[in-house]
Amino acid sequence: TAELDLWTGMLAGPDPALTHRPLDPVGDLASVRRHTVRLSAERTGPLLTAVPAAFHAEVNDVLLTALALAVADWRRRRGLGDRTDVLIALEGHGREEQAVPGADLSRTVGWFTSIFPVRLDPGISALDGPAGGSALKRVKEQLRALPDHGLGYGLLRHLHAGTGPDLAKLPVPQISFNYLGRFAVEDDPAEPWRPVAGAGVLAGGFDAAMPVAPYTLEINAYTQDTARGPELGVTWAWPGALLPEPAVTDLAATWFTALDGLAAHATAPGAGGHTPSDMTLALGQDEIEEFEAEWQQP
Repeated sequence: TAELDLWTGMLAGPDPALTHRPLDPVGDLASVRRHTVRLSAERTGPLLTAVPAAFHAEVNDVLLTALALAVADWRRRRGLGDRTDVLIALEGHGREEQAVPGADLSRTVGWFTSIFPVRLDPGISALDGPAGGSALKRVKEQLRALPDHGLGYGLLRHLHAGTGPDLAKLPVPQISFNYLGRFAVEDDPAEPWRPVAGAGVLAGGFDAAMPVAPYTLEINAYTQDTARGPELGVTWAWPGALLPEPAVTDLAATWFTALDGLAAHATAPGAGGHTPSDMTLALGQDEIEEFEAEWQQP
């Protein structure tokens, strides 16, 4: 319950509409459109290695920073405002053993799926250049500030009678994001479990009469090992009546451009560095960068 103000503040802030009308809660999955794209192994490689290593970050930090930059740029170009912060429903695996001392998940299988809102503000809307490094540091710290990787939100929203009704009255993020992680592809014909050719990691069936999720845009991303190297695959899903397909393909391309910008920046001299969450001492970002600048001097 000590987290209630955090989650209330996360949802209560502005979230400019992405569409001309609100989501229809009675729509069904048959109305959902999908756009699936892949980033080449050459462009994916740095996002898994060089960029996270330079900033002592996780792949999710990199992907979400680029997404926040892309959405801000996309909104600005579509006349939807100049805000740099983006409200996202972030999906995680939910297997947070540290949240409950003594919990043992070793005899369990699969995800415990947690979904929680996060307001990411990279502070800029530029897609490339040195400012991208500052944006990544900001987003990384915003994610690190979430207690127990966001597990508490679901408890307060769905399992606590005193807080659930208040959180239920607040708006739902328009965008959801889920990075499923990295998958290997078995090429052995004798392997009993193999993906359907061309279907990708996210292949699967669904009942077309199921209601749509409460999001204008659902983004599911994954990394898949191929003969060329790991490639980032992304599926964008949205109710067809809400957004024209060119608008979604534009946003998807803008996200890839932002990812390229972060990858290019990570190779520049002096790029990268630590952030306060990396330290055991209470140091601010400016102090850390002053120390780093002095240490790098010849």
